Amino acid sequence: MSKKKGTKKALAKELGVSRSSLYYRRKKPLSDMEEKAMIEAIMHENPAYGGRRVSIALSWNRKKAMRLMQKYKLKPRLRRGFRLVKLDDLGRPETAVVNILKILCPTRPNIVWAGDFTYFWFRGRFWYLATVIDVHTREVLGWHLANHHTTSLIMEAWKDAVRKTGSAPMYFHSDQGSEYVSGAYESLLASWGTKISHARKSSPWQNGHQESFYANFKLELGSISHFQDVGELIEAIAKQIAYYNHRRIHLALRMAPVQFRIKQEQKQLAGASA
Repeated sequence: MSKKKGTKKALAKELGVSRSSLYYRRKKPLSDMEEKAMIEAIMHENPAYGGRRVSIALSWNRKKAMRLMQKYKLKPRLRRGFRLVKLDDLGRPETAVVNILKILCPTRPNIVWAGDFTYFWFRGRFWYLATVIDVHTREVLGWHLANHHTTSLIMEAWKDAVRKTGSAPMYFHSDQGSEYVSGAYESLLASWGTKISHARKSSPWQNGHQESFYANFKLELGSISHFQDVGELIEAIAKQIAYYNHRRIHLALRMAPVQFRIKQEQKQLAGASA
């Protein structure tokens, strides 16, 4: 019997290819779509993640993540916050305090803490957030929100950090804002045996750990206009700090700050018991 026209076998013979090749489907587009969904899931939980953090979160090659994000136009939210200009500090003379971060790279927690504060415009007035960060682990150790930026704002953030860690650092690094060079604050640090470190005036990059934290923190916190009261704002800030400490990948650490600290502690215990 002659072969029926239009059969797969006849078509393959006419085209000069194997019959199985007629069933071939490109695998790459399907693979890309599956991996696109994986990227979208990561970015849904972490809206500010770019290619580097996505690649770390998925344990991928960075080029692969960048290729897929570019192909499907997947972009993080990019909106930098404004830097607070402290007008009352203009014209004040510089202190002679050494910038310890120029000569010391902390290799464990509680060597150098860094402090700074930022602001929010909420419900017709400014609110100020002060934070204390461990320079080695990048973990936010303490924070305080108030409707003023006096010395008490940063003192409460310091006390919160000490209360939570049960310790104090060898050095505390900050800019030369009037709040940080006040006698009351310096006395508080001295009472804990902590030495002072200052960035030079008009050199925000010398307190880069805090500057970078606030830029990303405000970006990821998003608009606060929908909060009904200060209580909701405080709750949102607390949740965002917890996210930063426990879940958000820090590029320098390739993991979240608390994960990094725990890993360091485990290494030290293993070394001590060896």
